[in-house]
Amino acid sequence: MTHANTENERRKENEKFVEGLDYYFDDGLMVLTAHFLKKRGYCCENGCRHCPYGFSKSIVNESP
Repeated sequence: MTHANTENERRKENEKFVEGLDYYFDDGLMVLTAHFLKKRGYCCENGCRHCPYGFSKSIVNESP
């Protein structure tokens, strides 16, 4: 196995979702946690329930 393959395998391991840590289910929908959203490293501006970046669709909708 080459170094690149080993590095890719490690990256894939780190990218796996962990239920209860990265997400949970609420009424059949997957809800991402603040832990996962912060780990992802950017705000998607979709108004996520646990957005650690402070984005809120209601704030955007209220601005002129």
